[in-house]
Amino acid sequence: MALSESSWGFPLTAHKSIPNANPHDRQGFAHFMLKEIYEQPEVVRRCLAAYLKPDWASVQDSTAPSSLFNLPLPEQIFTTVAEIQIVACGTSRHAGLVAQYWLEQLVGIPTRVRSASEFVSAPFPLIANTLTIAVTQSGETADTLAAVAVAKKRSQSEASSQSWLIGITNQSESSLAKAVDYTLPTLAGAEIGVAATKTFLSQLVVLFCLALEFALRRRALSVQQVMPLIDALRSLPDQIEILLKQQHEAIQTTSLTFAEVSGCIVLGRGINHAIALEGALKLKETTYIHAEGYAGGEFMHGPIALLDVTVPVIVIAPEGTVYDSMLANAQKAKSNGAPLIGITNAATQDDRVVFDYALIVPAIDELLSPFLTVIPLQLLAYSIALQRGLDVDRPRNITKTLVT
Repeated sequence: MALSESSWGFPLTAHKSIPNANPHDRQGFAHFMLKEIYEQPEVVRRCLAAYLKPDWASVQDSTAPSSLFNLPLPEQIFTTVAEIQIVACGTSRHAGLVAQYWLEQLVGIPTRVRSASEFVSAPFPLIANTLTIAVTQSGETADTLAAVAVAKKRSQSEASSQSWLIGITNQSESSLAKAVDYTLPTLAGAEIGVAATKTFLSQLVVLFCLALEFALRRRALSVQQVMPLIDALRSLPDQIEILLKQQHEAIQTTSLTFAEVSGCIVLGRGINHAIALEGALKLKETTYIHAEGYAGGEFMHGPIALLDVTVPVIVIAPEGTVYDSMLANAQKAKSNGAPLIGITNAATQDDRVVFDYALIVPAIDELLSPFLTVIPLQLLAYSIALQRGLDVDRPRNITKTLVT
């Protein structure tokens, strides 16, 4: 059965988010989840307007490590931090894993990510000059608040260890904001759907700005190296809009292949390993399909035994440093009979031919690819859930703290 444009509850090409609208109004969308996916371009614009200095272009020719971002943090954090630890749950933890890649590969700061619930019982060893970043959509996540309490207690008991606590949250008046030293709001607006979408993207914007600020202040990157990344950031809202418009039909066609499946695998490498985990989580919580995310190479060491014609494999393969490796993983999966879905910006049809279904994202620097590769996964989860007749906005057994 083919799905029409109206299957998603509104004419996609005509949609524009209504400024200052009631967040509890679906604005013509069939579900809040879809509405919030389509709000993502505006959310990114809002975050960039808040965190990117208006005169950022005027320092393009400067060699000094000038701040390009509005981050209300003391200079001491940027210059003396020796290690960063990130605590979060679920989707927010996946945002932390993307940030770990940026902080380690762009800045060179050792960064560790742990589920907040695990941090409470098994915290990282505390070293001097540690920055703890707690990431939570609501600012009221019990496990994350407990992890922050543990981190604060440990830092207070170790007088010789300088440490800081930063909270990244969608709610600037939340319990988290009161518990940390500094708060960086994500400005996504109320998210009604249980499955996090726009809050994830807004967390990535804040974390990427933070990573670039670290890189500048510590001279890991020059202003000239950072400026193209800022230009790419500023182009993201338009690229997301293009992606949402152009991939509508492909997403719905691809979702039909999930009518009778026993499971699903999502593969990614490098910075998109975290997006594989996030894509699998979206599928689990909205479609109830048993989906698992794996690093592309690690999947070859045992889990590949899961594959047959009933287990689709989604391969995240944007062009970049791991592109050839991901194509090799895709070819191996296909040789084992698995239906193959590619999320890629490959320019040539020759590269796309390995995929049974190709979901094309706009070309972008590999460092920023998670902003785009996650969106087909969000839409695919939504479309499959609709096809299965499930409650998209309120998946079974899951609760969500909503503060408006």
